[in-house]
Amino acid sequence: MSVTDAPLAVEKPRTPSRSAARRNNFELYAWLFMRLSGVVLLFLVLGHLLIMLFLDGGVHKINFAFVAGRWASPFWQFWDLTMLWLAGLHGGNGLRTVINDYSRKDSTRFWLKMLLYVSVLLTVGLGSFVIFTFDPNIG
Repeated sequence: MSVTDAPLAVEKPRTPSRSAARRNNFELYAWLFMRLSGVVLLFLVLGHLLIMLFLDGGVHKINFAFVAGRWASPFWQFWDLTMLWLAGLHGGNGLRTVINDYSRKDSTRFWLKMLLYVSVLLTVGLGSFVIFTFDPNIG
């Protein structure tokens, strides 16, 4: 018997924690979200950089008054809010996938994902709070 004829020992993959009958298509939708949000984010971020760096005179013009003038328009509030939400959810979904792939213990996976969910919720929530409650007349 040669080396090539020897049976290979292959580890069993992790078994899902839920039965196949109860599983839904969450991972499919998460995969689709990553692709679609990536395309939309590419447009939003490149548009943001083009406008801020080239059309509006560069970063040396960005100050409180510039932001106050920009956020006086609902269009720019919506643009920045969409960019914030998509970036937070896109990044959180990507990190969730990495945690699922690389954490070996279920308890480690659980706590890392809880930490991720709380941090995404706080970041997106606080960013949204700032956009919605921004007062240009401070002082």
